[in-house]
Amino acid sequence: MEPEEIILVAQRNEITEHFIYERLARSVKESNNREVLKRISNDELRHYNFWREYTHRDLKPDKLKIWKYFLISKIFGITFGIKLMERGEERAKTIYEKISEFVPDAKNIIREEDEHESQLINLIDEERLKYISSMILGLNDALVELTGALAGYTFALQNTHLVAITGLITGVAASLSMAASEYLSTKSEEGVKNPLRAAAYTGITYILTVLLLISPYLLLTETYTCLALTVVTAIALIFLFTFYISVAKDLPFKRRFLEMAVISLGITGLAFAIGFLVKILLKIEID
Repeated sequence: MEPEEIILVAQRNEITEHFIYERLARSVKESNNREVLKRISNDELRHYNFWREYTHRDLKPDKLKIWKYFLISKIFGITFGIKLMERGEERAKTIYEKISEFVPDAKNIIREEDEHESQLINLIDEERLKYISSMILGLNDALVELTGALAGYTFALQNTHLVAITGLITGVAASLSMAASEYLSTKSEEGVKNPLRAAAYTGITYILTVLLLISPYLLLTETYTCLALTVVTAIALIFLFTFYISVAKDLPFKRRFLEMAVISLGITGLAFAIGFLVKILLKIEID
């Protein structure tokens, strides 16, 4: 790319991100978060004007990108949406590095992107991130316990409707138990988290995971196909939730995903073996 083309790409990125942050700022109720987003938006506009001095051109933002990250931020949280967008800006940093060869002041923008904006993003206070540990508790326990239980039920009962009903009863009871445990645990800590909200996040995450895991047994009749789909669903949930946490909390993805997947699948295999032994030893036959 020619130097002018590179600068135009950088200029358009800045005006697009300016509008993303501005729209997010208008959409939030918390004054602290609104102020942080406005400050980042102003930084992006200042960067846009910096490039405009070189190009002498007015550029329109990428409207598709604006809507994309605005919707992601509203659905999955502002912190996740912003950090996902910033992760995608590695290419922009490479562009700035090239520009700095003939526009030395571009290094100041790189520094601001790396330091100042990162600091501002970390100032955003989002409720769901306060209770991420409660959500992890609900998800982990549901995946490990219920995936294993469904594997055991599948071999022992050999009936998808029975497996679904048994799994649902087990899951609902376990979700209530986990929610109560999280309430008592959070209350004893006397921290910043509200015990009722912590319990709600744990219980709701648990029961939603349960419903997703048993759904194949409600829709299909072939038991082992259902079990295979449940395992695939579990892996997909682990992948999505681990990715969410790795982005929102700046944590490594691969090791956490593999660790959780190995534990969940290991328990599933063990439970399947137990179900096999129970069926053989007790000579269970269900028509």
